[in-house]
Formats: sequence, C-alpha cells, structure tokens
Amino acid sequence: MEIPSRIFHIFPLFNADDNTLHGPVFLQEPNSMIFPLDSEEKKVKLSCEVKGNPRPTIGWKLNGTSIDIGMDYRYSVVEGNLLINNPNKTQDTGTYQCVATNPFGKIVSREAKLQFAYLENFKTRTRSTVSVRQGQGMVLLCGPPPHSGELTYAWIFNEYPTFVHQDNRRFVSQETGNLYIAKVEASDVGNYTCVVTNTVTNSRVLGPPTPLILRNDGVMGEYEPKIEVQFPETVPSAKGTTVKLECFALGNPVPTISWRRADGKQIPRKARRHRSSGLLEIPNFQQEDTGLYECVAENVRGKNVARGQLTFYAQPNWIQKISDARAAIEESIVWECRASGRPKPSYRWLKDGEPLLPQGRVQLEQGSLTITNVSLSDAGMYQCVAENRHGIIFASAELSIIAIGPDFSKTLLKKLTLVKVGGEVIIELTISFISFLRIVNVTKSDAGSYTCVATNHFGTASSTGSLVVKDPTRVMVSPFSMDVTVGESIVLPCQVSHDHSLDIMFTWSFNGHLIDFEKDGDHFERVGGQDSAGDLMIRSIQLKHAGKYVCMVQTSVDKLSAAADLIVRGPPGPPEAVTIDEITDTTAQLSWRPGADNHSPITMYVVQARTPFSVGWQAVSTVPDIIDGRTFTATVVDLNPWVEYEFRVVAANLIGIGEPSRPSEKRRTEEALPEVTPANVSGGGGSKSELVITWETVPEELQNGGGFGYVVAFRPYGTVSWMQTVVASPDAARYVFRNETLPPFSPYEVKVGVYNNKGEGSFSPVTVVYSAEEEPARAPTTVLARSLSASDVEVSWAPPWENQHKGRIQGYEVRCWRHDEKEENAKRIRTVGNQTSTKVSNLRGNALYHLAVRAYNTAGTGPSSAAVNVTTKKPPPSQPPGNIIWNSSDSKIILNWDQVKALDNESEVRGYKVLYRWNRQSSTSIIETNKTSVELSLPFDEDYIIEIKPFSDGGDGSSSEQIRIPKISNAYARGSGSSTSNACTLSAISTIMISLTARSSL
Repeated sequence: MEIPSRIFHIFPLFNADDNTLHGPVFLQEPNSMIFPLDSEEKKVKLSCEVKGNPRPTIGWKLNGTSIDIGMDYRYSVVEGNLLINNPNKTQDTGTYQCVATNPFGKIVSREAKLQFAYLENFKTRTRSTVSVRQGQGMVLLCGPPPHSGELTYAWIFNEYPTFVHQDNRRFVSQETGNLYIAKVEASDVGNYTCVVTNTVTNSRVLGPPTPLILRNDGVMGEYEPKIEVQFPETVPSAKGTTVKLECFALGNPVPTISWRRADGKQIPRKARRHRSSGLLEIPNFQQEDTGLYECVAENVRGKNVARGQLTFYAQPNWIQKISDARAAIEESIVWECRASGRPKPSYRWLKDGEPLLPQGRVQLEQGSLTITNVSLSDAGMYQCVAENRHGIIFASAELSIIAIGPDFSKTLLKKLTLVKVGGEVIIELTISFISFLRIVNVTKSDAGSYTCVATNHFGTASSTGSLVVKDPTRVMVSPFSMDVTVGESIVLPCQVSHDHSLDIMFTWSFNGHLIDFEKDGDHFERVGGQDSAGDLMIRSIQLKHAGKYVCMVQTSVDKLSAAADLIVRGPPGPPEAVTIDEITDTTAQLSWRPGADNHSPITMYVVQARTPFSVGWQAVSTVPDIIDGRTFTATVVDLNPWVEYEFRVVAANLIGIGEPSRPSEKRRTEEALPEVTPANVSGGGGSKSELVITWETVPEELQNGGGFGYVVAFRPYGTVSWMQTVVASPDAARYVFRNETLPPFSPYEVKVGVYNNKGEGSFSPVTVVYSAEEEPARAPTTVLARSLSASDVEVSWAPPWENQHKGRIQGYEVRCWRHDEKEENAKRIRTVGNQTSTKVSNLRGNALYHLAVRAYNTAGTGPSSAAVNVTTKKPPPSQPPGNIIWNSSDSKIILNWDQVKALDNESEVRGYKVLYRWNRQSSTSIIETNKTSVELSLPFDEDYIIEIKPFSDGGDGSSSEQIRIPKISNAYARGSGSSTSNACTLSAISTIMISLTARSSL
C-alpha cells in the first residue's frame, strides 16, 4: 500500500554508526548575577549555549519549576538565552537553570542565582543629640536603610565634602557602618551624617544628621581600653578570597591596636594592616592561614583582647569527571566522578534531568554509578552532581545502548494514540535507533492500527498501536477587548464546540499569570454553567485589572486559546517629580511631570502644601487659579515668608481625583519684613513702681524671618514722647518697666511692634494700661461680729476713714482664727467691691474666735483692723425626737413625739421642724412648732415621707429617720359609722407599727 503524501516516515538515526548524532552538551552555562534595580536597561539576560544533534531545544527552570514562557509576557528565550523584561525583585529573585533536550536525553545546567541590588532612603528625618564628656569614648550608629548588595560606609562631618578622617582615634566599621571615636575631643563637636553607598548600583543615600555636643560636667578621666568593634568568634573564609578582620577600642588615652596568632605562628607576610591597624586583611586565603587570631588593644591603663577562629572552606571542584559511554544490551556500565572541596562534597545523580534513585540494577555509592544488565531504557543523558554548603557543580555524559537485534519487548508502541481531525501526529519508537511516523492534516479515515517493523541482519521485530481521531475543539464566542471604568463589572465570554466524548477544561490567565479564583474571588468568578462555556466575570474592576486576558481551553487531544485586552479607565495616577524651581518670600514656582492618565485625559491639577504648622495638607492659591490638564507648571502665591514648605500635586479627570504625588523637597521661603502685630495688648497690676505690659505672641509661621522680637513703646497718657525698649525673644509675652518715680495707678498709652532680620514692622493699635497700684494705707473701722449659730458668725465693718487717691480698694479680706490657734493659720475670706459684711461658716460650737479685716487691691493688702472677739453658740441638741406616733382622723394625720432635752453643753430647744413631702414629690415642706405634736392634711392617694428635728439658737439638731406613712384609701377617709371604726382599727394598727419603728431606731 502506498503511503499518503500527508504521512512521512522519518528514517532511523543509528547512533551506533554515526558519530555526529549525540545528546546535548553545554558550551556556555548561566552565571549568577546581581541586577541593579535602578538600571536603565530594565532587562536581565541569563546566557545558555548548547550543541547537540539533533539540535536541542532549550527551556528554563526557576527554583526547580519549569518556566512557562507563554504564561508570562515578560519572559522570552532568544537563541537559548533567557531574557526577563522589567524584572521584579519579588517575582524574579531565585535560582535559574538552563534545560537542554533532544531525542537522546536531557541535561540541566549549573545553578545561577539572580539577585537584585537596591538601596532605599533612610526612613527617619531627625536623630537625637548625643551628649558626651570630653575624653569619653563614643559610638554613632548608622542603621542603614533596607538594601540588597554590598555596601560601603563613610561619615560627613558638618558639611559635604568634609568626611571623617579615620586614624587611631576614629574608625568607621564597614560591617555595621557605625562611627567609633576612641576619645572625644573638643574639635569633634558638630553634626555627623552617615553616607551609605551600594557598590553594585553606585547609588548613595545620606542619613539624618546626628548632633554631637560636649557635656559641661567635667572631663572624663583615664580608663582602660574597651573593644567595641570585634570580629566573630568563628570566621568561615573561602579559598582564594580576601579576609577582612575589624578591631577598634575606646579608651583614654587612645589605645593602640596590634594583631597576633594565638598558636605563636607569625601573621602571614601577605597580610596588610589598614586604618591604624584597625583592619587586618589577608589576601588569597589558604588552608595554612587558618587559626585563632587575636586583636590586642592597649594603653597605659591596661589592655583588652578579642579573639576569633579563621576556618577554611572551598567550593566543590572536579578531580575526575564522567565521559560518554556505550554499552551493549545486558552488559554493565560503571561511572565514577570525584571532586575536592571543604567540607567534603556529597554526590547525587540525574538521568535526563531527573533524580536517579538506587533500585535493582542501578546502584549509587558516593561518586560511583553502576548499572548492571543494561537495556534500551537505560540510554540517555546522565549527570553527576557534587555539592557542599558552599557550592554545586555538574558533570554530564551520554550513555548509548548497542542492540544485538531489533527488540520491541521493552519499547512498544503506545497501545492508543488520540489526535484531533486536522491535527498532526508523530508516532515515535526507540530501539537501537530512533524512528518516527508523522501524519499531518489528520482525517477520520486515518484512524486505525499502525505497525512498525524493524529488520537487521540479526532478525525482524514489530510493534502495533491504535490511532483514534476526535473532532477538534473550536472557539465559538471569543472574549473581546473592552473599555471600562473603575468600579464596573463585566463578563468576558469564552464558549466553544468540542467532542463531547472528551473532558474539557477552561483556564484563564491575566497578564501571563493563571488566575487563582479562590485567592482572587473578590474580583474574579467563573460563570456560564455548561461544559462548553467558561465565561469570566470581573467584579468591581480596579486599575490593576487592566491588561491581557487569555481563555485557554484544553482536552486530551488539543489545546487552544483566545485573548482580549481590557482597558480600565480611572482617576489619574500621581504626578511625578514635583520640583520647586524658584522660591521667594511669598511665592514658589513649581513644575512636575504628568502621571498616568489611566485612559481618561487629565482635566485639572490642584497644588497642596504642608508646613510644620499646618494640620496635614492644605490646598493653596496658584497662578493660574485653575490649572488645566495640559499645564505642568504653576506659581503658588500667598505663602508666609520664612516658613519651610513642601508641595504635592493632585490630578483629576472626568472619572475622579487621583492619588497625590510624592512630596517635593522641603524649601524655606525667603525672609520679609514682619506684617502681623501682637494681639490683645494690655497689662496692669504688678508690684509698686511697675508698669506691666502684656500681649499675645506672634505665631512662628507669621514672624516672616529669623531674629524675630518685639518693640515695646509707652508714654504717660496725654504726653507726646514715646519710651521704647526691645524684647529680643520671639516667645516673650510680657514686659515690666520698673521706676521708683512711676506714680501709682496712672494711665499709660502702650503699643507693641515687631521686627526681624529684615527690619521693623508696624505697631499694634494704642491701648491704655495703668501702672501698678499702692496697697491700701488705712484699715477698715467699726468692726463688729455676732454669732449666728454654733457654726456661723457674721462680721461687718466700715470702709477706712480716709478716701485715698492712692491705693484704691478692690475688696476686703476677713481673717478668723480660734483662740487656741495661731493667727498665721487663720481662715481667710475675701469679698469683692463695696461689700462691708460677710458670713464665716464651718466654725466650732461654743468656741471663742478672733476676727480682723483689711482692704486689698492688685498691689496687695493694707493694714489690718484691730481684732474683735465672738463666741459661737452652743451646738444644737444631739438627740433626735423619739417615740414618734401617728394617727389618722377624718382628713387629718396627727403626729406626736417625745420632747427633746438638751444636754448641758447644748443650746436649749426652741421648737421643732417637721419636714414632709409626698412620695413622688421632690420638694419638701417645713412646719415649725414649739409643741410636740402637729396635724397634717391627708394626702390624696400618696404616701407621706416625714422626718422631725429640733432647732435651737445653735442651729438645727439631729433629725429622726425618715418615716413613711402609707396612703389611706378614699373609702376609709370618707366613711362613717363602721367605716370609721374600721379606719380607727387601721389607724391603731398603723400607730403601733410606726411607734415600734420609731422606738427601734433610737
């Protein structure tokens, strides 16, 4: 039968007879690299070059997982090299391997680590002042910001380009970045700034300055060395590298540093000492350089020693590699590889890029691989891998199997091969050669059984398999590109026709990454509900959802995809590079670059400013007043002079207002004459011969310049010439003019002005302030006192006889003290204005008190009157009324109680107060009586709350406990005859109850 033109027989490739046919061999393998994040290249290239026949295909692994080039648009393979566009430190950091494959097998390259170098800015803006004594040692911490890549450190002293010079007294550690000063001198006072440089990116950042000042409590005395910089106890060191050991000590006098080996051997002659021996370098480190090293710090006060063990390590290095080998079926093959290294390397083996495990015919022992009774399945690419914790190396070789005759016993055709209509199929068979049968543009008629027959002079063999042809999968409704706004929700359709005898699977990718519907379920959801539909719903779309969406459909015989681009319109991104181009005392010229418009043209920009005195960011006035979306400069106006400003810009479009830009640098406006004058200028009071002037300080943001202060001017009311004085402190709010000739309580015209480095501003409006008064010169007269009760006394007086112009009276001060107390501990009560009497309360009963009165004003108090005496009344009765009985009759309640007898030291009872209220009323009524009974009207449907207390000249006595009299119903109150007897019965019961209650409370 003639083979159709669509079917191609690929002739066998006999590896036993053609030396040009072989497996992959690496010509160039990828190298580890550190990529600067701020590189303008924005592209990483990992190199890989391979030879082989047939020509190998090349793939890549990241951290042991194959990279799907089609799933991430940033990855591409060009001539075997892996290119990464717009590399990302989070996604792309890791270990890469090149994988080369052809029909003879697969090999993997050595591991190449990709790292990213970067250096962020310092987070803190200020650092606290460091205060030390002269002669004391000091450490300033650098605390480098987040980074990757090797750093170097230096320190600026005061201003760039003056760097700290390192000598026997000063040392900068390249391990920590810290600055050490063994003994501080007066010349060290100033500002210190840590400078951090990334040696990979060559970027440099400056930390916040640290002020160093000297304490004024004396000079530090001498003390022994204290080693602050020392190397670790164990220093693992690689063969051939340069080992650096740091050592530095604080001390007074400044210590000297020396190095030695603890085993008595000499420090290697190749070693170098730097920075006054604070750094020991050993180049080309070898095994004989290992040992215990000591750093000795010494001064006249003593010495100190730091120790560390230098240990040796080496990466694996091949001593014996494996080579290509050929073996006949049922023979044995032995491979051996050996590598040097410290610690001693371990070995493992790979076959066709996958781990080879010992089992049956395959035995592994250290670097030895033995395969007994080899078969065709053993053919392939083998790799010996030697590794220790410092490195890993690979050696590759190919194993070819020589067949005696055709043998399909272990490499049969697949029993069943599936393919779609219109597709292509390759049926592959490997015995002692490789043979292919290729069918293109497959049709249903190609389905059936296929037999491969192999013949050589040793014999003939055959193998048969089946080909099953299925209908192809076709996309019926593809996702289509869309233009949406942030916050909207959409559905991207993906509907297909397919052979329903096959299982179908839909997957979606976004910008090359598979969508995780569990993790991203807030925004992504599969919808459709049938096996031919895999629609994707995207809810509450955000700007980050813009990009390429690919619907991928897969069955067991075919795979296809359909893509759509999603454009998301939203508020603008933040403007970039906001710069202060020029600044004056009240204006700032700004420029910026537009950020992303997010597919909706920017219509307007708004400028905001922040100062140390503002609450957050505030919108500011600009010229032009409205900044359109095509304008990238503006002049900010109405700024305050001599204020530190930073600015940011916010963009807006028809969709909304975007995120603000990063702040500009901080710039201070120029100085100007002060314009704001002090508010609330007033004063008065003070001591004799003083004129006190006060005002509200001008806020710092309105002082318009440095050297701010106040000009205080004053003159006697009605005169022409002003007297002036300067108050140099911007925080001052008071000035006191003292002069013995100042007349008391005289009016002065006062005004307060302002000035700064630019000159004088204006004065506040003139106000009138009185000079200090003189205290009253005369004492009050006709002082009288009388006892009101056991605790209260009333005192009265007459004003001083002389009506004085000096020493006006603002009020009076009454002093009261008990006869057995000291006058300086007297109780003081002050009155205001013309009041000439007052009550003194909370006194002790039946006690003798002395009272005196004197006038006062703002200048102080005047002379005291003569003291008068008064004795308080005896205390009121201490016993409450007892045996309280109540009874009801008609519409009355009758209360009776026993008479209260006053004790000898108590005031006689003059009568009683009955306090009563209805249960739900808050106000209390009082009835006074000199009897021991009282009648009350019956309440209407209410309980009575009653208490009784005696009163006397000494005041009210002790009160009885509260008595509750229950409400009496209308039927009893208004009844007659038997009702009355019932009422009397009830009354009697109530009387007994209340009597018992009253007695029990005594």
